Amino acid sequence: MSLYTLDDLDLATLRGRRVFVRVDFNVPLRNGEVLDTTRLEESLPTLRELHGAGAKVVLASHCGRPAGIPDERYSLRPVAAALAGLVGQDVAFAEDCVGGEAVRAVGRLQEGGLLLLENLRFHVGEKANDRGFADALSVMADVFVGDAFGSAHRAHASVVGVAERLAAKAAGRLMVKEVDSLSRLLGEPERPFVGILGGAKIEGKIDTLENLLPRLDVLLLGGGMANTFLAARGHELKQSLVEPDRVDLAAEILRRAEAQGTRVLLPTDLVVTDSLSEPQLVETVSVDAVVDGRMAVDVGVTTRSSFVAACRGAGTLFWNGPLGVFETPPFHEGTQSVAEGLAQCGGFTVIGGGETVAAVRRAGVAESLSHVSTGGGASLELLAGKTLPGIAVLERPDQGDG
Repeated sequence: MSLYTLDDLDLATLRGRRVFVRVDFNVPLRNGEVLDTTRLEESLPTLRELHGAGAKVVLASHCGRPAGIPDERYSLRPVAAALAGLVGQDVAFAEDCVGGEAVRAVGRLQEGGLLLLENLRFHVGEKANDRGFADALSVMADVFVGDAFGSAHRAHASVVGVAERLAAKAAGRLMVKEVDSLSRLLGEPERPFVGILGGAKIEGKIDTLENLLPRLDVLLLGGGMANTFLAARGHELKQSLVEPDRVDLAAEILRRAEAQGTRVLLPTDLVVTDSLSEPQLVETVSVDAVVDGRMAVDVGVTTRSSFVAACRGAGTLFWNGPLGVFETPPFHEGTQSVAEGLAQCGGFTVIGGGETVAAVRRAGVAESLSHVSTGGGASLELLAGKTLPGIAVLERPDQGDG
């Protein structure tokens, strides 16, 4: 796909113009503080270019899941303060994202100034892509820049509605980097192409798995979803999370993988426990030795070693989803171990957002990887071959063959 970019806008023409930038500042907040500034840092290349061009930069984002009404827990005011520290200049804040307060705040912007609007999802019109809400956002802008890849799979007012109303639009630097990196996996990836899929359930990853499977040389499966594949091979997982209605699908995927020569690595040993909340027993057993009253919560040491060995030789690698109950120590150790092993992979390595990003950052290898995506759901949908509304609205028209 070919997107309009900042280069198409001609930065020299942006001085004094109001540039509406849809960013993804959906960051974790606690007691009025930003706990992780990664998404803010990822926006800096775009913001610095627009600041340098003398644009009046209007930033818009959602945060959390407020129910279409103001909720102080999800206010973006702390984000404005955190961003100011990163960009080294004041970031103004508007108490609302539409209406008189927002319009006046935009009117006060100087050339090169930055303004962050309050949480878009404090209005029901955002998720509904309401025509009136999109109009209210658009009146504050001359140019649209889409840089929120993490929201690109949502047809929301700020993602598509504003872009549809403005003639001048472009993808920001982060959006371009995300699309280019993930698209490499769907083109002619360097071989062998290794995919790692984890997380609790197959649901939500089916389309991605089916689209990637014909391209994969090796598929590693972990987390709760691996239990369903183990069940399809006849293993009894007792109290472990298994999706009974997906066992036949898992069996079919395994048959297809075998028929096309894709090697599938499933766990051979598992960390099991009697309780997630108050474990009295934690042990590692063979996949054939899970007894009543036990549930699988992580991959075992032998499995970790085989997964790391497969990653080491990858020409291209994609990973989405933890290999255990990552949020509950010590059941994060399998995910952590494989993340550390990625440092030994010299191929093109892509992390598909979500908890896997936290794992590679905790392991200290994020900077050595080729691409760490900011959008878990968006990356899965793009790799499933789906059209993402927030990307489609920034695509150049098809020029045909002429």
